[in-house]
Amino acid sequence: MVEPDQTTGQRSGWRRLTGTLTARTVGVACTVALLSVLVTAAVAIPLGVRGTERGARASLAAKADLVAAAVTDAPAGTRAALAGRLTGELTDQGIDVLLIRPGETAPRQLPGQVVRRLAAGEPVTGRRPARVDGRPTLIEGRPTGDGTAVVLLQPVRPGVSRLVWSNLWLALAAGLTAGLIAGVLLAARLSRPIRAAAHAAQRLRAGDRTVRVPLDPPVEAEQLARALNDLTTALAVSEARQRDFLLSISHELRTPLTTLRGYAEAIADGVVDPDGAARTGRIMLGEAQRLDRLVGDLLALARLEASDFALELVDVDLGALLTDAVDAWRPRFAGSGVTVGLTPPATPVTVHTDPGRLRQVVDILLDNALRVVPAGGTVRLGVPPEPATGQPDSVAVQVYDDGPGFTDDDLAVIFERGALHRRYRGERSVGTGIGLALAAGLTHRLGGRIAAGHSPGGGAVFTVRLPRRPAR
Repeated sequence: MVEPDQTTGQRSGWRRLTGTLTARTVGVACTVALLSVLVTAAVAIPLGVRGTERGARASLAAKADLVAAAVTDAPAGTRAALAGRLTGELTDQGIDVLLIRPGETAPRQLPGQVVRRLAAGEPVTGRRPARVDGRPTLIEGRPTGDGTAVVLLQPVRPGVSRLVWSNLWLALAAGLTAGLIAGVLLAARLSRPIRAAAHAAQRLRAGDRTVRVPLDPPVEAEQLARALNDLTTALAVSEARQRDFLLSISHELRTPLTTLRGYAEAIADGVVDPDGAARTGRIMLGEAQRLDRLVGDLLALARLEASDFALELVDVDLGALLTDAVDAWRPRFAGSGVTVGLTPPATPVTVHTDPGRLRQVVDILLDNALRVVPAGGTVRLGVPPEPATGQPDSVAVQVYDDGPGFTDDDLAVIFERGALHRRYRGERSVGTGIGLALAAGLTHRLGGRIAAGHSPGGGAVFTVRLPRRPAR
């Protein structure tokens, strides 16, 4: 008795065997080949039977013409002997020969129509077998010219279909075998690129990013291979960016942590005197705030694509929001020797947006400008003038600076996480590389778009364009 788990294992093994593309392709090919053989047999056997009958009729007609001509052309004294000799030869071939003389009754049960036509001097050719003495028989009759008629009778041999089948079965079996072989070869050819793709996917899952699938026909398999190769390349690029991003974040986190640890150890060891405690506290507070901003940016960037990312849309006075931002940042700019200015809109501009998220975008752009603009430089925040006629569907906020600016290659990747950090690390003051990516993500969630370009003064300009009333 087979245990249930053994039965289940046998069934699953059979399902895996019969469920493969190779097995199914072979099955389909075998079915098509078998159907083709059956259809061929169904058509060929009746055609073969009719062809055999047609050949038998033609042969019997030729023999009837020959016998009639021989009897007609022979001298009167030799006709009987000649007819007897021919009758003997044809009888050996399974053909009966009848001589019907005027006034005599036919010796066999010939159809009445045959007898009447021969009596009228007309030849008789049986297109279909007629029944003579209860058997299907081919009939050929020829008048000899003196009122005598020669009739040849050839019974139709039974088992013609079996005879035709005996001549066809080898060819049909060869066709079926060829179909099976073609099915196996086709299955192997079709399944090879799929197996290669599955093997490549397994290697991808195992972490191999060097795998490549050969581009072999047919077109569908080539498209699958190209898609897997593109996926491999995209995964390799994405993982490389993630590694660089994590390295840069780790470095940014380690710097303030090292400062905090150093001052904490100094306080614990009593190195810091009471007069320097306030200064040490301010330094530690600044590093803690830096860490808090970094962690907050990381969390916000991670939650940007989440469905529960909160937005509180209200009517916002754009001029007032920008004025508050400049007032908040002016002390920090002044401490770095950089001038910050505001170009407010000529008339009040109202936009339906989230003021907190918009202020976060503005703060990121100002912080980025403060990092790269040297002492004595200028940063300006403003709203471009609106057209004189009509009210546009969107408003823009621009941040100009006269810092080092960006190249065209920089502008192509400026909003990618860590792109500028990797490119300019060690050359200029760069942050973690997530600020501009966060600004782009926030602007997108607000229904707007952000762009970077070259400032007329030689630095950079960032333009944030928001709809006055975004769609839900």
